[in-house]
Amino acid sequence: MSWNPSLDPVIPEGAAIDAIETVIVPRARDLGGFEVRRALPSAKRQMVGPFIFFDEMGPAEFLTGKGLDVRPHPHIGLATVTYLFRGRIHHRDSLGTDQWIEAGAVNLMTAGQGITHSERMDEGALPQSLWGLQTWLALPLDREDSGADFGHTRAEELPVLEGEGKDVRLILGRGWGAESPVETASDTFYADVTLAPGAAIPLPSEVEDRGAYILQGEVEVAGDRHGAGRMLVFRPGDSLSLKAGPEGARLVLLGGATMEGPRHIWWNFVASSKERIEAAKEAWRAGDWQHGRFRLPPGDDAEYIPLPPK
Repeated sequence: MSWNPSLDPVIPEGAAIDAIETVIVPRARDLGGFEVRRALPSAKRQMVGPFIFFDEMGPAEFLTGKGLDVRPHPHIGLATVTYLFRGRIHHRDSLGTDQWIEAGAVNLMTAGQGITHSERMDEGALPQSLWGLQTWLALPLDREDSGADFGHTRAEELPVLEGEGKDVRLILGRGWGAESPVETASDTFYADVTLAPGAAIPLPSEVEDRGAYILQGEVEVAGDRHGAGRMLVFRPGDSLSLKAGPEGARLVLLGGATMEGPRHIWWNFVASSKERIEAAKEAWRAGDWQHGRFRLPPGDDAEYIPLPPK
């Protein structure tokens, strides 16, 4: 799909600088030579649209050992979105899903009332380089108790827009006249954007709550430059664009409809009430994999991550 030439980006000037509501500096954690940077939730913002959790994983080189090895663990009240730039991860869940995700594809797993999954690099998957994003979407109130679900969308199924120094892969939602085939529980927008030096991209005006996370290079908004490892959150309704610096830039744009209210987050659980969190904690602590609320993934049920003490 070619770029829509009618979308002429205009960089805001003067008072439009206030279009940036918040700049978030992610918290970095070293997980044994594998760095993860968390931008959401933060002290400044819990959510951008439905996005309530945002992690950049890597880049990292796994040469020996197990690589990424996340044992089975539970989720409620959210949908996980896994999107990789490099590498591959083996996903298994309690629905019986057994799926490898590779660069450019999308794994969207909806927890609803409860799901359990693992993410590993099996024997034979090393050496490899891994770089990607894992995000959570808070579910709307009428979907918190829905059944669990999983969907995998191949890279070649996603719309790609090219032209005028832009290369855009639309991961979720609608924008610039295109629409992703990935179904979400609420209005959600997510795009992987590469810009040539000096190229600019307009933010879709139809998206209510919007943000950008800079992966590489710099972007300019209203004359101010922002470098890699920053999340910019914009004021709703403003017409503005992001312009790449002299080295070009890679970033993701994200957002969607504002949620009905805040959410409670504890460990891997997201809910509209503390009571829902407590019920999920007790169900996981009980460990009744045959008759309880949670099951372990078939083929990966020999171990699991226990409930944290607090």
